[in-house]
Amino acid sequence: MIHLTCVHVQVKKENLEEFIEATMENHRNSVMEPGNLRFDFLQSKNDPCRFMLYEVYRTESDAKAHKETMHYIEWKDRAANWMEKPREGAGYTVLAPKDDLLWK
Repeated sequence: MIHLTCVHVQVKKENLEEFIEATMENHRNSVMEPGNLRFDFLQSKNDPCRFMLYEVYRTESDAKAHKETMHYIEWKDRAANWMEKPREGAGYTVLAPKDDLLWK
């Protein structure tokens, strides 16, 4: 079953550029993971310090494997101090598309 999570992040203004740089690196590595279907890095138009990570993995096991990668661990450790508050992740049930070939 496809595993989708939206992660909301509010970044301190003084850490905006370094957060973007570190998250772009995490994105570049995450999309190369075998179980990854999407990994989008989005910035709010209304608040440039508000971001969303839209992460889609083929299975829950693939999503868990992502959290064990060196690039994720390094990003998580670096980015934690740049956040106004802890990031908030919310899982969603994918109703469509069900076919994982339609995700890439």
